[in-house]
Amino acid sequence: MSASIALAGVKKAFGPKVVLDGVDLAVAAGESVVVIGGSGSGKSVLLKCVLGILAHDAGSIRIDGIDMDAADAAERTRQRQRIGMLFQGGALFDSLPVWRNITFALTRGKARNTKAMHARAVDLLAKVGLEPRVADLRPSELSGGMQKRVALARAIAAEPEIIFFDEPTTGLDPIRAAAINSLIRGLVTDLGVTAVTITHDMASVRAIADRVAMLKDGRIIWSGPVASLDSSGNDDVDRFVHGRAESQSVGTTPISSQ
Repeated sequence: MSASIALAGVKKAFGPKVVLDGVDLAVAAGESVVVIGGSGSGKSVLLKCVLGILAHDAGSIRIDGIDMDAADAAERTRQRQRIGMLFQGGALFDSLPVWRNITFALTRGKARNTKAMHARAVDLLAKVGLEPRVADLRPSELSGGMQKRVALARAIAAEPEIIFFDEPTTGLDPIRAAAINSLIRGLVTDLGVTAVTITHDMASVRAIADRVAMLKDGRIIWSGPVASLDSSGNDDVDRFVHGRAESQSVGTTPISSQ
């Protein structure tokens, strides 16, 4: 089962600095949408507004048609419990073994149902391609790629219908990044979850996305299927996708190669 997300006119400012300036974005149930944009464009703020970590200033956020502003506290909590999150840095608890990190949300951080929770963690580790022995290690004993996989196992532990991924491949080499991309794509294809990913890694975009949206100046300036990314017709998207800087024509003399 999966859920839809709809943002309409969402705004968020920090003092005089406007970060989101009327974001419109719809994500269908079971769809994988990747939001791209430069550093500081507001991608992480956008996710935090949907999660309720930050309160948006204007506009509406709906999950499966439920207006999160109009809903009471209990309903907002119920809707947000349908969401899993893979944080950029993994955000694992160094003081806890891997298995307790993975089952943290299931036990509210308490050491309860130890045998069952350990078994659950081992099952989840298998889903992300890690051996049972990893369950008893500490996060500090894991490589960066393994930590990402453990964080992903934690994100899916409560069987969420929506999962947010914040720069899931940052700091990983191409092989480990490809493995994480494959796992994320599998969650959407095999389990039918709704996925929203923010990233600047174009290899991830092409591997994960059904649809891509670009955030610039606080607004979605283009969205379309991933297959249209190279023919978007939008100069900003084209520059971002192909890593080209704004042209600097003033005072510039071409350098000939000899």
